[in-house]
Amino acid sequence: QVQLVESGGGSVQAGDSLRLSCAASGRAFSNYVMAWFRQAPGKEREFVAAIRWSGGNTVYTDSVKGRFTISRDNAKNTVYLQMNSLKPEDTAVYYCATDVVGISVYRYWGQGTQVTVSS
Repeated sequence: QVQLVESGGGSVQAGDSLRLSCAASGRAFSNYVMAWFRQAPGKEREFVAAIRWSGGNTVYTDSVKGRFTISRDNAKNTVYLQMNSLKPEDTAVYYCATDVVGISVYRYWGQGTQVTVSS
């Protein structure tokens, strides 16, 4: 059974940085992709970034390009989201998700971690 556990959220000021972590367990992930999503109050959940466990290919939503970096540590089965130059509009609950490469709807989700950015 796949389990994802996020950590690293918190409350910061605009311009600060945070690093989120997502520890994955329950299977081998070589053919999987790991993604970060976020959901702000009253808004739809949105895609933030994704990375392939094998090969490390990454993709980002436009609003975070140049500020956020997704990376992975295969030995630790952990994916990170380094968030720099945070803005108030980045405030949301951040979720990690994973599934087989090519799947359009992720089946496995973490519990979420709150990120609050004050101006």
